[in-house]
Amino acid sequence: MMDNNICNLLNIEYPIFQGAMAWVSDSSLAAAVSNAGGLGIIAGASAPASYVREEIRKVKELTDKPFGVNIMLLSENAKELADIVVEEGVKVVTTGAGNPGKYMTKWKEAGIKVIPVVASVALAKRMERAGADAIIAEGCEAGGHIGKLTTMVLLPQVVDAVSIPVIGAGGIADGRGVAAAFMLGAKGIQVGTRFLVANECTIHDNYKEAVIKANDIDTVVTGRPTGHPVQVIKNKLAREYLNLEKQNAPIEVLEELGKGGLRKAVKDGDIDGGSLMAGQISGLVSKRQSAKEIIEEMFQEFENIKKSL
Repeated sequence: MMDNNICNLLNIEYPIFQGAMAWVSDSSLAAAVSNAGGLGIIAGASAPASYVREEIRKVKELTDKPFGVNIMLLSENAKELADIVVEEGVKVVTTGAGNPGKYMTKWKEAGIKVIPVVASVALAKRMERAGADAIIAEGCEAGGHIGKLTTMVLLPQVVDAVSIPVIGAGGIADGRGVAAAFMLGAKGIQVGTRFLVANECTIHDNYKEAVIKANDIDTVVTGRPTGHPVQVIKNKLAREYLNLEKQNAPIEVLEELGKGGLRKAVKDGDIDGGSLMAGQISGLVSKRQSAKEIIEEMFQEFENIKKSL
């Protein structure tokens, strides 16, 4: 185990979280990351509570290492999931899209470490006051739903604003990204896009190949008019969405176009009509590996960089 307060806090070997990606972060990927020494995370998203409970139990069969569950607090199932993580003995919860304050006492009494994802300094401060054990500061380089600030700008400001450990997220895919995050004050990192091509990630092969083939300018942000911008790899759906945005199409039309898009990509491998959520770092992702190989390679690169400094 690295001598690191995130590792010590969560009893993990490497200070790396696997991002909670809807329809992607299931028991297979989460268990593989945890077994490799990181923190695997199951994405609750808007999945049925029964499905999330089943995935938690599957992870327990696949690993005896710590893992987490992500709860989107504005989802209809948030209250149910808040109870399930207690009932199932989950030890780490990451949260997004809301304030976990009303669940904090229950989770703390159950010994759960609570680590919210934030995209602003103000929200980071609020989460610390609510009792968060650490903060994930995620920049807009990330895939999926994003905020406005880049990781380079957001991370050091959050580090300066709170006294609890901060995990850097958004635009990290190799040892250089790890080193940069630590230089900016992070105590750990969260990685999503690179784990899309992990052998244990169960998304469709077409989706994985789209990530591997992507270059530096192949992602775009759609959905800004809806208030829920999403970073995706450019495809037919994304171009159609952006064209409708230029025409000032009603929000209802935009939301209807995007409905079910992520599932089409993940499950059906529809790379034209599916939503290929991925971060700007996709251009650095060039090969399939096991979760263990990804983590060990990233941290070996990090150690080499430290020595060169």
